[in-house]
Formats: sequence, structure tokens, C-alpha cells
Amino acid sequence: MYAPERQQEILRLAQESGRVEVLSLADEFQVTAETVRRDLKALDRAGLLRRVHGGAIPVGRLDFEPDLAERDAVAADEKDRIAQAALGELPSDGNVIIDAGTTTARLAAAVPVDAALTVVTHALPVAARLADHPGIALHLVGGRVRHRTRAAVDAWALSSYAEISADVVFLATNGFSPDSGLTTPDLAEAAVKRAVVKAARRVVLLADSGKFGQRHFARFGDLTDVDLLITDTGLSPDDARSIESRGTEVVRA
Repeated sequence: MYAPERQQEILRLAQESGRVEVLSLADEFQVTAETVRRDLKALDRAGLLRRVHGGAIPVGRLDFEPDLAERDAVAADEKDRIAQAALGELPSDGNVIIDAGTTTARLAAAVPVDAALTVVTHALPVAARLADHPGIALHLVGGRVRHRTRAAVDAWALSSYAEISADVVFLATNGFSPDSGLTTPDLAEAAVKRAVVKAARRVVLLADSGKFGQRHFARFGDLTDVDLLITDTGLSPDDARSIESRGTEVVRA
């Protein structure tokens, strides 16, 4: 396959899925990662793709928000490893907030059935995974439910979180970086995320490395608001050190 043909196919894949990743493209086309990076650079220069950490997204889709099933299928193995690592951060007989997100939902699915916790969430997928745990006192925060994320937002959710003081929040994000901070496409989601950060004494961010360097429309915090970032080994040691130099502990699962 010639480079223009490969680049056309890369563009098609990016438009269909909302994102392409260097390593998966290299495997699919049986070329080196460096060849893929050159392809992405050419498409970026042509204004057809926007390069992000580990891959690229179509131009005009910086604020595109895939639906829940599509997002859950991205970096599934990495999200499972992150969720398993996050189990060690659950306080014994404590109280936690679990934010809306595909990785936080995997954490909820991994919580042992005999766990003794108080859990507060505004995410329907999280609540569904914990509803049958007899030792968990589950509190479901209400509000307008966004269909794309199955999460409650707006005034009711914000007022509920204003009355909570949790031991730890397990936070999700669509993008993170030392410069752009924590971002998500939707302003209402961002407001709730900002509220859960304020409602907890410790903030643990669960985010796969593909989100590093991504920037979305609504900013809800800084990496300095995060006590611990649990990510995967796709985040380079240099990037991890850069984050840690600003005061956030990093675990690469």
C-alpha cells in the first residue's frame, strides 16, 4: 500500500471511530510506528487530523463525545488494569464518591461483593454495578440524566455534592495534561466533576494514557487538584515525572 492510500484509510478510520492510535495502526498496516507518525503528521499538516498523544482525532472533533459503548471499548485492557490498581485506594469502611466514566465504572465492577463502604455516585452504570453489594450503602445522586454518559447533572446533583464530605473521589476525565488541566466536552458534566473534587479530601484520577494531551471544551480542574493519577504504561516515564514534579503521585499500571 502506498502512503497516500494508507493515509486515506487512516482518515476513514479516524472519522468512523473518532480517534486512531499509533500502535494499532502500525499493527493493522504492518508498518513501523514511526511510519504511522509520519502519516499522521502529513494529515495534520493538511488540516484533516489533529494529532494528540498516542494518535490523532479528526479536525472539528476536539469536542466530539462518543457514546458510552464506544468509549468503553477503547483501551479496555488498560482500563481494567487501572481499575484493579484503584482497588487498593478504597478506604476500609470509609465513604467514597465514584464519578461517571468508563474506567470508574470498571472500578465499580471490580469492587468485591463483600466490601463494606459508603458509595455516592451520580452515574447510573456505577450504581447498577454496586446495587447488589450487601455491604455497600449506595447513595444515588439525582438530576437530569445525560443520555450520552448516563450521568446526572445540573442543580440537583450540584446541591447534593455540596452537602458531602467523602474520604476519596475516584475521578474520570476525557483529557488531562499539565498545561490544559482536566477537561471534558460538556459544561454540565464539568460542573459536577468540579463539585465532586471539592466534596472529597483525596482525589484519585483514573485515566488511560490515551487521554494524556487531549484538550476539550470544558475545563474543570488542574492536575494539581489530583493527589494520585492511576494510568497505564502508555504514559511515558518522562511525562509521568513531569506530572509528579507538580505534586501529583503517578501510578502506571
